[in-house]
Amino acid sequence: MRKTFIILCIWSIIVGCSQEQNEDDSSDIEKEGWNLVWHDEFNRDDIFATGIWSKIWGCPTSTADWCKTMNHDPSLFEIKDGNLILLGKPRTDPTKHKTPYITGGVTTQGKKYFQNGRLEIRCKLEATQGAWPSLWMVPDAPWPTGGEIDIVERLNYEPFVHHSVHSTYTQAGKKDKSKRTPPSTATAPINPDDYNIYAVELDTDEVRFYVNGKQTFSYARVPEKESEGQFPFNRPYMLRIDMQLGGSWVGEVKPFTKPVRMYVDWVRFYQRTNK
Repeated sequence: MRKTFIILCIWSIIVGCSQEQNEDDSSDIEKEGWNLVWHDEFNRDDIFATGIWSKIWGCPTSTADWCKTMNHDPSLFEIKDGNLILLGKPRTDPTKHKTPYITGGVTTQGKKYFQNGRLEIRCKLEATQGAWPSLWMVPDAPWPTGGEIDIVERLNYEPFVHHSVHSTYTQAGKKDKSKRTPPSTATAPINPDDYNIYAVELDTDEVRFYVNGKQTFSYARVPEKESEGQFPFNRPYMLRIDMQLGGSWVGEVKPFTKPVRMYVDWVRFYQRTNK
């Protein structure tokens, strides 16, 4: 009887802990002062049948470094353990192509846009020399007039990520020092070998960046510079998530044989409860 009682007590503790863990997991998705209006936990294999995601196919309108290795090869996209996994790897026949590597990326273009809210992404970004995984947002409007919000860019083995915004104004700032205020870039430390939660808040007058719940950068509207295209960010933006390899900023890729991956656990979009 005593042995049975002890076993029942242990079982109750295990069940209680399991229920508590489930409650904790469900509450993680809730945020005080915010309503969850959309999310993807990547718990289904056919994400391209959801009406939200599409593969990024090369450079349809640009020759920028970021898209030169983009490819729709099915081996670059995996769903495993509730993660969307995007790969970068060497081509099997590199001599027949301009780039010796191929990478996978997804976009919500034409399907899902984000404005006036908080977008959160939990992911792990593997590192290698020449790796350039990115989480970023652009509108349908032409670049740079419509703006660009780089939530996260990681280069090589850096133990931090880059935040930045781009616009007609910031591009002019490359030559005109008067247009370098407010600063349009920043870096933030991360857990380099683990998952991190990256977030961006989109308001009518400010873009704010967060890493693991801590604000790490912000970029505000300057009303007197409105005519110079300083803050084009109050508009619907699509999301792009992609593994990139090589480029003038990140540098050349050091030859490797095993794929490099970015693991995306979930994407969640919130809006304030008073909206």
